[in-house]
Amino acid sequence: MGPTWTFRKKIGTGFAATVILLVLIAAIAVYTLQTVVESKDLVITTNAQNLISVERLSALIERKSSATRGFLFSRDDKYLEFANTVRAELLGILERLKGQVITEEGRRSVEQIERAEADHHAVLEKVIALRKSDPNLDASVRMFDEQLAPKRAFLNQQLQAFVQREEKMLEEGKRAASDTATTSIKFVVIITVVATVLSICLAFFLTTSLSRQISSAVQHVQSSSSELQAAANQQATSAKEQATAMNEITTTISELLATSRQIAESAQRVAQIADQTASGASSGDHTVQKSLESVSGIRRQVDLIVNHMLDLGKKSQQIGGILEIINELTEQTNILAINATIEASGAGDAGKRFTVVADEIRKLADRVGGSTKEIRGLIDEIRAAVNSTVMATEGGSKAVDIGMRQFNEVATAFKQINSLVGTTTEAAREIELSTKQQATAVEQVNLAVSNVAQATKETEASSCQTYQTASQLTSLSRDLARLIQPAGA
Repeated sequence: MGPTWTFRKKIGTGFAATVILLVLIAAIAVYTLQTVVESKDLVITTNAQNLISVERLSALIERKSSATRGFLFSRDDKYLEFANTVRAELLGILERLKGQVITEEGRRSVEQIERAEADHHAVLEKVIALRKSDPNLDASVRMFDEQLAPKRAFLNQQLQAFVQREEKMLEEGKRAASDTATTSIKFVVIITVVATVLSICLAFFLTTSLSRQISSAVQHVQSSSSELQAAANQQATSAKEQATAMNEITTTISELLATSRQIAESAQRVAQIADQTASGASSGDHTVQKSLESVSGIRRQVDLIVNHMLDLGKKSQQIGGILEIINELTEQTNILAINATIEASGAGDAGKRFTVVADEIRKLADRVGGSTKEIRGLIDEIRAAVNSTVMATEGGSKAVDIGMRQFNEVATAFKQINSLVGTTTEAAREIELSTKQQATAVEQVNLAVSNVAQATKETEASSCQTYQTASQLTSLSRDLARLIQPAGA
């Protein structure tokens, strides 16, 4: 049996070998029993039947002799009829006896009995004929005693010899049957012992082979389960660390989302201030148009322009402060995006999507920073324009003519202011739109991180389940190993 044989083949082969041995023992036992039975049947059906037939012959001869004596004394023909009937039955038994004997000596013995009976019957017919012809009984009795009695004695001797021979053959048949039975019993016992020894050897070989193969498989299972247990433990630890990192990333994203919302609110306030500035510029332009109608109102309009310019300077300062806040928020957003990119890189495959979103946030922060720089330049230009306008209005208050010439410059300056305020309003709206997009992107990142955190938790649960399964597999392999080879063996 090679190592490639399965348990089923090995057990089936052992069972088949055992069945073959049992069938062989049963066949031998049946053969020996049949031999003994045939010997017994031969003794019973042949020798015993021959003895019975001879006994029947003796009885019929005696009955024929009795019928003859009855005729001698009574001269009644019914005794002769009975004697003839008996003799017919006697001859039939002799014919059957010829076919029953199985030896040449037996057939010769039957022929001698047949001749002796024929001689006895011939003398008996002479006695009967004498009795029929001579009414005197003495002559018939004398002839019966002198001639018929010796024939009867000889016939009895032949029958006795046949009986002795058959009894001898019967005894020999019994002895031969007993010897055959004894020999068969010994042979069956020997075959049984040999089959038992072979079965024990085969069982020992099968159990040793199966135990060795099962033990090897159990060792492999134990080794694999130990490796699986270690891998599951390491996976569970990694999943816990990843879950902790995801929690930290979630917290960072929440802070980034709050910062984005603050940036959106600040941008909205900048847009409102820009609208107010645009309204102020429109009012200044309307005032310039009205001042053209009346020279006398130039001083008043100049004063009004000066006041508006001062307000515009204050608002420009406010816009500058807001731009400082936006710049700081932009720097914080850029720092948070860089940190998020670093955290996503440490998260492996699960953080690739978050890395893309963090890059987009950083680009958006760069755009916001660029816009704030442009707005700062515009504010500086507005401040310079306001200073020029103030100086121009002061010169206009000294001289109307000079004021009229400078009024045109003021109108031009107001047009520039209106244009710059429009640019500031558009930049503020772009900042507001960008911050809204940034907030939406941060919300998407937060959702993605939440999904990753949930997947991490599921991975941790799966790792724990794998660890438990590996532990159960290790316990089962140990139990199987104890079943194959007990601890005390």
